[in-house]
Amino acid sequence: MFESFRRSTSEHLDRPTYHQDFRHHYENGIRFLRKLERGQSFKERGFPSWEAFAAGEWSEALSLIEEKRAIYTAQFQKAADLGILGRRLRVVEFPVTPYVQWELFVLRLRVQLGDNIRVMDSRRIAELETDHLVPEVVILGDEVMYEVVYDDDGNAAGANRIADRAAIEETSAGFDALYRQGEDFMEFFDRDIAELDPPVVGQRVGSC
Repeated sequence: MFESFRRSTSEHLDRPTYHQDFRHHYENGIRFLRKLERGQSFKERGFPSWEAFAAGEWSEALSLIEEKRAIYTAQFQKAADLGILGRRLRVVEFPVTPYVQWELFVLRLRVQLGDNIRVMDSRRIAELETDHLVPEVVILGDEVMYEVVYDDDGNAAGANRIADRAAIEETSAGFDALYRQGEDFMEFFDRDIAELDPPVVGQRVGSC
């Protein structure tokens, strides 16, 4: 699974170029968007909720998530208008990192607004990750996919663009297989995330 993804030739795009290329394809007839998230710690500077989280203000971080409601609602309406079905699979390691604990509260809002998100416990895919982790990838229909890349400090740094149709098809099939095996988001959230103590930034926190 994902072997052709790793062998594919890619073109690196800086962050603005990646966003421009993404929008071009997103708005021009794709039917599916697939997103596989594997990383466990990123930085999202400029997102007020993340800034509060990074400053150790957990209650404030959670309250600020609500600011995204109108933005996410508009995103989902646009996807519906374009006829795009979006699916996301979030891989979670245990013990849960502070970042993922925070991010899952953000994703909870997205799910409440209609996003199709499932969760995969990383222990369930250990055999797939003997040599490589599953990719951090966004797939737009059968046209293009992006390996999202980050710098050493966890900041978004653009993406590697892959247009090989065979690789896109095989990666999409791998995503779909894992997505079917994933767990319902709210079941996972209520069991493993909702009652965790506030995270200590810079440390990993265990599940309840």
